[in-house]
Amino acid sequence: MFNGANTGFMLLAASLVMLMTPGLAFFYGGLVGRSNTLTIMIQSFASMGITTILWWAIGYSLCFNGGSNGIYGNFHLAFLRHVGVNTIYKPSGIPLTVLIAYQMMFAIITPALITGAFTNRVTFKAYLLFLVVWQIAVYYPFVHMFWGNGLLAHWGARDFAGGIVVHASAGWAALASVLYVGKRKFADSAHNIPFIALGTGLLWFGWYGFNAGSELKVDDITATAFLNTDIAASFAAITWLFVEWWYAKKPHFVGLLTGAVAGLATITPAAGYVPIYASVVIGIAAGVVCYYAIQLKNHFHWDDALDVWGVHGMGGLLGIVLLGVFAGTAINPAGAQGLVHGSATFFLKQLAAGAGCSAYAFLFTYAMLRVIDFITPVRVGTEAEEGLDASMHGESAYALGV
Repeated sequence: MFNGANTGFMLLAASLVMLMTPGLAFFYGGLVGRSNTLTIMIQSFASMGITTILWWAIGYSLCFNGGSNGIYGNFHLAFLRHVGVNTIYKPSGIPLTVLIAYQMMFAIITPALITGAFTNRVTFKAYLLFLVVWQIAVYYPFVHMFWGNGLLAHWGARDFAGGIVVHASAGWAALASVLYVGKRKFADSAHNIPFIALGTGLLWFGWYGFNAGSELKVDDITATAFLNTDIAASFAAITWLFVEWWYAKKPHFVGLLTGAVAGLATITPAAGYVPIYASVVIGIAAGVVCYYAIQLKNHFHWDDALDVWGVHGMGGLLGIVLLGVFAGTAINPAGAQGLVHGSATFFLKQLAAGAGCSAYAFLFTYAMLRVIDFITPVRVGTEAEEGLDASMHGESAYALGV
């Protein structure tokens, strides 16, 4: 039966998640140099177009139709050919078209997250190939296995809104990308901190739709996920601020903003499964663990330009593990009993699922880039790298000298 309240809420949630991708473009655009701003922003906006086409053609069907206890769905709903305008998603009473649109917004932002790692180094042709192949081979099976009644859901692993499906998959793929393409030839640093703040604000705002909307209806779990999201982000932001302040001797605005995103990524898999007190612990843990993950990255000289692995890869994985600690069926009957409730089994399943999926995302991405390199060069030339906006796209973010 059609539910108007749930439908209205889910349309709003889908709109919020859509807003996150332009927010990511501003976040990343401010973090790179002036001459490479448009290059990274177009990668996010290109995902909005290409991913939508791919989702319409095969994505939704492979992720959500058929394939019970499997890795992929089937092609029955390819091109949305059997989706009627009056078809209702029965658990929530919303039109199936709304669910399709909502999940499409997740598919759009996930590969765009990876771009922050290899900024200034990858050709646009290679990125477009990467965008298509990575979704089909990494994102789609993860979505189906967790959210499409697939293998990992049947096994007992849980991921409320994308700790593995979105953040760990993107973060560990980002690390593989960095190791494959190598270091930048020219030093680059944040050129527009207000852009970073604007992007963070849009991401934080959109994340309420990302996490609370993942309940797919309006109930007490929706409200819990919403509040957990904000609390974790806030604690992570302030934790990061003070940890970095201790070392740098000054409070850094970019550090606070990065900490907020780390908290949002870390609470994502747990938001609708854990009690409110757990979001405090998860937020603090995110601020500490993700900060030190970046220090580890610096120690090994991995040129993850915008810290995608440290924030999303480690944050998503940490959230999956902490979900195994704090989950309780009193909060959400669809969840499980975590370690604090005496269930080591669920905790170990979360640990195994997180480690296994992260390893797959890493290994496949590295191998995929090797194959793409046979088709079209992955890395840009040394001279072009100094200013990709002009050399690759023939445009400039700023009218210099005017």
